[in-house]
Amino acid sequence: MTKVRQDAWSHEDDLLLAETVLRHIREGSTQLNAFEEVGDKLNRTSAACGFRWNAEIRKKYINAIDLAKRQRKEKKRAIEKAKKANRAPVIAFQQNYETPVTEDTSREPEYTTPSAITLETVIQFLNQLKKDYYASNQSKVSLDQAQKENALLKEQINKLEKELTETKQELSTIQEDYKVFVQIMDRARKMTVLEDQGSFKAPAFRMDKNGNLEQIAQGSN
Repeated sequence: MTKVRQDAWSHEDDLLLAETVLRHIREGSTQLNAFEEVGDKLNRTSAACGFRWNAEIRKKYINAIDLAKRQRKEKKRAIEKAKKANRAPVIAFQQNYETPVTEDTSREPEYTTPSAITLETVIQFLNQLKKDYYASNQSKVSLDQAQKENALLKEQINKLEKELTETKQELSTIQEDYKVFVQIMDRARKMTVLEDQGSFKAPAFRMDKNGNLEQIAQGSN
């Protein structure tokens, strides 16, 4: 099935990619293998993982990359020393007996014999374990900090949404009050016009003794 994803990378995706690449570096593997492993987990292509690593993430883990490379060298030296320690009894046996003993060096030993464990090997293993622990703690601290920042942003968003809701309610109340005010003013205006019309009286006339009409003054009997 073809892997096609268009969504953005989350902080957890970036952290998984960084930890996987660093682990492959420590183990002597290639970054391409790391990209393929992350791609399978996130349903992304290895090319997309490689682009994300080189464009955004790699520059944030310069020190961690240098540390992983040193750990890879130390691990390689420890393996070489373990191989030499495993070959030592074989060489001694060949020197003590005439019958040659052929050592099979084509494959790695499945486990280390007690005679190959030295104090230096134990110290190197403990140092590597300590460095891995510090690197893991650094990733954990970065994750915790990102989670705290995310919680703070969510809190600020909730506060702004609450203020926006209150502002909308206040605006709606103001609009209702304005409509009521306009209606009151309109009724007052109509009442004033009616009162003015009611106070106006038509003029009255009467005929004088000469047969002429004359206007009767308002308020007279």
